[in-house]
Amino acid sequence: MADVVFFDLDGTLVDHRSAVWEAIGRIVQAAPNAVVSPDELAALWWALEARHMREYLDGECSFAEHHRRRLRSFLPMLGEPVPESPALLDAWITARYLTVFEESWRCYPDVQPCLETLKRLPRGPRLAVLTNGDPEQQRAKLARFGLLEYFEAVLTPTELGAAKPVAYASACRWMRTDPAQAVNVGDMLGSDVHAAALAGLTGIWLDRGVDFVTGGPSPTADESVLRIERLTDLPDQLSCVPRQSG
Repeated sequence: MADVVFFDLDGTLVDHRSAVWEAIGRIVQAAPNAVVSPDELAALWWALEARHMREYLDGECSFAEHHRRRLRSFLPMLGEPVPESPALLDAWITARYLTVFEESWRCYPDVQPCLETLKRLPRGPRLAVLTNGDPEQQRAKLARFGLLEYFEAVLTPTELGAAKPVAYASACRWMRTDPAQAVNVGDMLGSDVHAAALAGLTGIWLDRGVDFVTGGPSPTADESVLRIERLTDLPDQLSCVPRQSG
């Protein structure tokens, strides 16, 4: 069995996408001056999240500033004025978006049973979370659902100095393990599975039946990809992953 198993967080342990849609849905439905439809507003928010999150991960801005950049592009389409003050933008994000977003976090029902099974395994793997999210927010999610106790580390770009996919080598060094002895589990076929494999880890794709980015059906994977549909299938899958030497 592997020495270390890394878990992605959003879309793997916690349903990030549904929480976003819940929060932004309330905003766009109560926007009498919007210049486009509610569906277009929701799609715009999701696109802006992807764009400005990438800027944060590339080190171009802080986590708070990535929210402000998103809002500066979004508010004109919502039909609202754009405050010049960063403090006012932060206040809008907190009151109108983050409060509902955080209330809407949901842990997938297969998470704790999976972690409990792994915890009880004799000579089982060490567990860590490897996420591109903000460290404070991501730890808050894990604490909300009583998951922190299962993980030896919660690793983000703040700790590692880089985001996935570059962060895999750094994460292995942090956990004092060789990539050949590590497994990465996540819902993103490209960044969680293929990129992990390129870094020398074994990638296992958690296919929850929806594409995290588009919301459409899951992408099609090559037959060689290790795939599970539920985290509760992970322990059996891990038993088929040989520990590599060297």
